Amino acid sequence: MKNEQLAEGRTRHGVARLLLEEGPITTAAVADTLGLSPAAVRRHLDTLVANGEAEFRDAPRRGQRGRGRPAKLWLLTETGRARFGHAYDDLAIAAIRFVAEGGGDDAVRAFAERRAATLVDRHRAAVITHDEVADRAKALAAALTREGYAASTRRVGTGEQLCQHHCPVAHVAAEFPQLCEVETAAFADLLGTHVQRLATIARGDAVCTTHVPLGGNAEEGSTGSNPNDPDRTAPTTTEGTPS
Repeated sequence: MKNEQLAEGRTRHGVARLLLEEGPITTAAVADTLGLSPAAVRRHLDTLVANGEAEFRDAPRRGQRGRGRPAKLWLLTETGRARFGHAYDDLAIAAIRFVAEGGGDDAVRAFAERRAATLVDRHRAAVITHDEVADRAKALAAALTREGYAASTRRVGTGEQLCQHHCPVAHVAAEFPQLCEVETAAFADLLGTHVQRLATIARGDAVCTTHVPLGGNAEEGSTGSNPNDPDRTAPTTTEGTPS
């Protein structure tokens, strides 16, 4: 089963790369180029779309065509392109270094807070519509996935673990941990409860993991713990999440 999953992942990566290099491109062209069946290509495209990594547009009609639906042209979204890397990290690091040189740590934190507020504001209504903390955590995971973080939740003991399997700003956050600290506080604000960061990709962990204790209805105004505090006590992670 694991080998099959790895093979599926490699094939999907190949489909995504073709969309990156040749898109917008039709399903038939992807199938011909990669030697796959159209059904297999559609399955991978559906997964990419569900993950927010691909989208389609209708092909323009040329000349006389039948009454059938126009062909779909597939291409990657910004989230999909991010999986192949780019020079944005270098640019972002250089820009934040410039901010730090001019205004120090306070300026970097102010930038991080502005960035977090922008992200949170886009999804606040969808998250806080839920009263239960567990439901808010699931809604937050869905919102983060739409932002390219590939997030999920799992129940661990008396809490939820919010897992971000991808971080678009990991290289930047490795040098400027304020991004992670402010993000944690933003999660606590949205979820209405104290949260605790257990691991971050920026520090070399496989997954960004945030513990969300469950104890009833959400409350406003909670703050998160500093994920870089060496004296923090963290709940035990489960198998499959970083320790």
